[in-house]
Amino acid sequence: MKKFALLATTVLASPVLAQSAPETTRDPVHGDEDRVIIVTADFIDELDILAGTSVVTGDDLLRDLEPQIGDILADQPGVSATSFSPGASRPVLRGLQGERVRVLTDGIGTLDVSNTSVDHAVTIDPLVTERIEIFRGPAALLFGSQAIGGAVNALDRRIPRAVPENGYHIDAIGSYSSAYDGTSGSAAADVALGDQFVVHVDGSYRKTDDVEVGGYVLSPLLRAEQLAVAEEEFEEGHLEEAEEAQEFADLRGVLPNSATETYTLGAGFALINEGGSLGASVSYFDSRYGVPARPGAEHAHGEEGEEEHDEEEEGHEEHGEAPVSIDLKQYRADLRGEVFTKGFLEKIKFRAGFSDYQHTEFEGDEVGTVFETQGFETRLELVQAERNGWRGVTGFQASTRDFSAVGAEAFVPPNVTDQYGVFALQEFDLGLFGVELSGRYERTDVSSDSVAIGLEDDAVITAVDRSFNAFSIAGGANYEIAPDVKLGLNLSRVERAPSAEELFSNGPHIATQAFEIGNPALGKESSLGVEAYLRGSTGAARFQLAAYYSRFDDFIYEIDTGLEADGLPLFQFLQSDADYYGVEAQAAYDLIDRDGLTVTVDGVADYTRAEIEDDGPAPRIPALRVLGGVEASQDAFGARVDAEWVADQDRTASFEMPTDGYTMVNASVSWKPFGGRNETMLILSGDNLFDVDARRHASFTKDFVPLAGRNIKLSARLSF
Repeated sequence: MKKFALLATTVLASPVLAQSAPETTRDPVHGDEDRVIIVTADFIDELDILAGTSVVTGDDLLRDLEPQIGDILADQPGVSATSFSPGASRPVLRGLQGERVRVLTDGIGTLDVSNTSVDHAVTIDPLVTERIEIFRGPAALLFGSQAIGGAVNALDRRIPRAVPENGYHIDAIGSYSSAYDGTSGSAAADVALGDQFVVHVDGSYRKTDDVEVGGYVLSPLLRAEQLAVAEEEFEEGHLEEAEEAQEFADLRGVLPNSATETYTLGAGFALINEGGSLGASVSYFDSRYGVPARPGAEHAHGEEGEEEHDEEEEGHEEHGEAPVSIDLKQYRADLRGEVFTKGFLEKIKFRAGFSDYQHTEFEGDEVGTVFETQGFETRLELVQAERNGWRGVTGFQASTRDFSAVGAEAFVPPNVTDQYGVFALQEFDLGLFGVELSGRYERTDVSSDSVAIGLEDDAVITAVDRSFNAFSIAGGANYEIAPDVKLGLNLSRVERAPSAEELFSNGPHIATQAFEIGNPALGKESSLGVEAYLRGSTGAARFQLAAYYSRFDDFIYEIDTGLEADGLPLFQFLQSDADYYGVEAQAAYDLIDRDGLTVTVDGVADYTRAEIEDDGPAPRIPALRVLGGVEASQDAFGARVDAEWVADQDRTASFEMPTDGYTMVNASVSWKPFGGRNETMLILSGDNLFDVDARRHASFTKDFVPLAGRNIKLSARLSF
């Protein structure tokens, strides 16, 4: 706690790119679909360096509402999701995930442990989220070295950004999903107390049953494997084992142990006037969700030399005998403020957040492993006033995380990570030409007093303290080849320090079905990247095309050693060079736009290819994907039909199974009973209308956790 106090007294800081949106005649707490704005940063008008930026807000966010943020964003260009289960799904950007993608809330980290393992939920509740921004490409380094693959920023209004025009603003959302047999609801209110002071309260609740799927639970290859196991065990006279394998193979229609229950509470206030603003909030996140069982995941944890247990006790020591679930809780406090100034600086902004997080992994009713972390992050930014086309921002960021895990699956020892960084982004408008430069220096200290070196009984426990200095720089230039059409090129050199999990892991990790061994000697990972883009609008068309290539030096990855420990395959963290490259495209064209009727066709396509120099294809790389749709609206009514085609993915790492492609069709109709400019809305939608068996290759669990089958959703938003 001394480190938290030290950081709190040295600096308060705010997100690099999360600023209040420009003024609008619409409700100040909602986005405006008519505004041409990419992100909420008001010190850079267009952020050309962020050629791969996307935003999900308003009607799209309500239509795509899912329990976890990763699944909400999966139809955006260059984005997939880990989709570990309905209760845990994190974004995947350009084939990168985990420690290479920062997930933020209002510009600073979520301060949970979702980066530690794919079975850990992200503590962002989509029901109270107003806007989600996706940052790909070189400028994402301004959020920290963990954004080497990109960043996702979710915005709520727990700390109000504006005084409601009528003195109050109330939102309520309710939904029902047939595939989950799930209901959810949320409510939020902003109330002005006088002309400058605003208070906010919100709450949400979601409960879903085991999800219905469009076929067998197991993928064809894994199902064939289990059928072979059943036959072999039967021939050897192991009837119980044969029956268990046969039951796994026969599972279809419903994914067992995939139910979720989540609720959140939040309250905040802000003082807002001509000189700036100051606000704070507190929030609580509580979620319990099931972890679907993987066939063959049973392994014992009994230590050699222990006294023999009776059969009942031994049964409790085997994973798979009882359903596994996770119960997590997070208490969080946040602070945000800005001061308007005159002269060289336009404003000074600051942001800080503190979190006390705990989650317990249960095996039936018994406690398996308890994860705890206390985290603090703060940012300060100095925003320059525009001078003859020159503008920019300079800032400081600091964070600390104190992590511990106790129990059978505590594969990472207690550790502390401290990080400090300075950054700058400068933009120069030279008429038809634009130039942007950004840089970051970051110091990371990672330490643990109980790192195990070696395997199981032969391991030696020692203290390890590693420090890393990371330097990152990016530059971009663009040229306006036609009105509202820009051609640009970005270059970047980014460094990332290894995480505590990559350095110190040593133990069984049931989520990844591996015994993971870290490497305390790992060095920094670096990436040299180039990105070319064309984006803009002309007439009725809007488009964005990007091609990128990243050459990683000392890329950190896990490899199957071919050995076993604790009955699991032994995976070791190594470093090698790697190449990631791909393309993203997004376009929309208004076929009809007259007399209040708009008919638009749109499409998204993306492809990523990744190769590790010493070991072939990188694991969990999403396949080629094309998504196209038609959307129509007139006054208060709207309708949309779209189809997503995903190719087979057979470029796999040695320990992966290939994934079959699929085509998924979705449709929705909407009605705004108080008119098209009012936020109140009803949406009836159908996802995966043909009930196909669909699996995301980016998921660790894709072979036994398919996506939801046919899902009819009714969603409503009341806003006044």
